[in-house]
Amino acid sequence: MQKTAAPPKLFYGWVIAATIFFTFGLTVGLPYYNIPFFYDYFGKTFHWTSPQITLGFPLAALPSVLISPLLIHRYSPRKLILVGALLTSGALIGFGAMGSNIWIYWGIWVVFTVGYILSGPIPHQIIIAQWFRKSRGKAMSVIYVGVGVIGFLGSFLVAPLTEHLGFHHALMILGGLVLIAWPLVFFVLRDRPSEKGLFPDGAATASAEISATPHSYRFLMSRYSFWLLVVGSTCSIGAIGAVNMLMKLVFQGHMTVPQSDPQFQPLLNATWRAASMIILAASIVGRIVIGAFSDHFSKKWVMALSYFLSASTIPILLSVAPPATPWVFAMLFGVAMGADYMLIPLMAAEQFGVTSLARAMAIILPANTIGQTWFPYFTAVLKQHYGNYTIPMYVVFAVAATSGIAIALLPAPEARRSTLQSR
Repeated sequence: MQKTAAPPKLFYGWVIAATIFFTFGLTVGLPYYNIPFFYDYFGKTFHWTSPQITLGFPLAALPSVLISPLLIHRYSPRKLILVGALLTSGALIGFGAMGSNIWIYWGIWVVFTVGYILSGPIPHQIIIAQWFRKSRGKAMSVIYVGVGVIGFLGSFLVAPLTEHLGFHHALMILGGLVLIAWPLVFFVLRDRPSEKGLFPDGAATASAEISATPHSYRFLMSRYSFWLLVVGSTCSIGAIGAVNMLMKLVFQGHMTVPQSDPQFQPLLNATWRAASMIILAASIVGRIVIGAFSDHFSKKWVMALSYFLSASTIPILLSVAPPATPWVFAMLFGVAMGADYMLIPLMAAEQFGVTSLARAMAIILPANTIGQTWFPYFTAVLKQHYGNYTIPMYVVFAVAATSGIAIALLPAPEARRSTLQSR
């Protein structure tokens, strides 16, 4: 009697990706996409201006970004995530417990930003890049879908939590939820396939990619392609950060209901909630589709087109008149945003190799963080000068368009150029 072949075992890399779906979502998606909901509450409760509220993140980014080049390539990504999750949770609880001292508020942002760097994109991206080669785009899309899904669920919860318990308790609850990541990281995550006796993609042998010597920081910073990627990604993430952080304040200025109306705040909250949930739901679609495209088409052009799409949504945002639901803006912006963060490590790995990814992202992410944090602040300052967000948001539009141009100018990866030249 002929024996039936045993079904192939599930590659543990997909268990890693499924776990990161939750840990990445809890440490990044939940806090990052939902903190801006509380900005108008901070302003009304503590009598802070928009520039004061938005200055906390960029001030914290300046000292915090020094951590990335010093630590990221030296320590286990898994251990960094454990420490970062604890800091992020503590920061959210701190936001909930703080009073009106603006210096304490800015200090809590330092804790939050260090937590974001240690438990955010870099360590999760490095783990995925180590576990996958051929399916790296699909795996990266899985983990970024987690950011969208858990951010979406947070947006669903944050308004009713705040309206029933107050914003102090809502922030503390968010902080507690972040710690759900801890047991998943501790018991399930592993940094690389060799810890389970495996190779990337479940292959029978190691690929040449994982044995390549990593490039030095000096080498990376000597390549104009590296700086194009830094500029393009920083401009794009800066523009997206300005929209994410200030969207509720833009809606506030465009409300058709007068502020004296008792329904003003509930309607504003409902508009932000609807827009945020649509954006995050659309970002899931963007991550799945763009992740698949990046495995089959030129990553450069997929990335450039997504950046141009992001820029095109900013004039649409300015046409929204709440409490009308901003469907068109939110859906297009969500798709573009979903592709953005996910494509950066894929492009860095393609351009400079997976073994150089930790060093490349240790420079790229701090630059991105500066753009992500300072662009919203400068946009808020421009609003103070002009009195509304029209001109400031068109400045953001120009920055977003610059990102697409920078990525379109990227050369072919060096390995591919060498292959072509040898033919």
